[in-house]
Amino acid sequence: MSHLSDPYADPVENRSRLRFAGGLFVMGVLHFVVPKQFEKVVPGWFPDPKAAVVWSGVAELGSGVLLAVPKTSKMGGWLATATLVAVYPANIQMAVDATRSGSKPAAIASWLRLPLQFPMIAKAFRYTR
Repeated sequence: MSHLSDPYADPVENRSRLRFAGGLFVMGVLHFVVPKQFEKVVPGWFPDPKAAVVWSGVAELGSGVLLAVPKTSKMGGWLATATLVAVYPANIQMAVDATRSGSKPAAIASWLRLPLQFPMIAKAFRYTR
């Protein structure tokens, strides 16, 4: 079977997928270990920051697990893509809050982080195929 017909036959691509899955899983765990850190960046217009953190944590955990298993990796790619798009407003809120705090390094880092989310979303979407 060639690499084109079996993407899991490519060891480099397989390791990349597993690293991405692991990163999502770890971030999901962190939602439950340090929830207050995540609640801080939930935009004020969202009605329930605790629920947002719980459900985004569950989605990241689920994405990680689904991506790690070849038979469910496409579903994991869809869930990861949707989750990363859904939490983007929190990334914007983080940048706004950092700017308001007066911490120039935090503000710069937060704003520079925003465009880096797009390659992550693209990578997650790549796993939907």
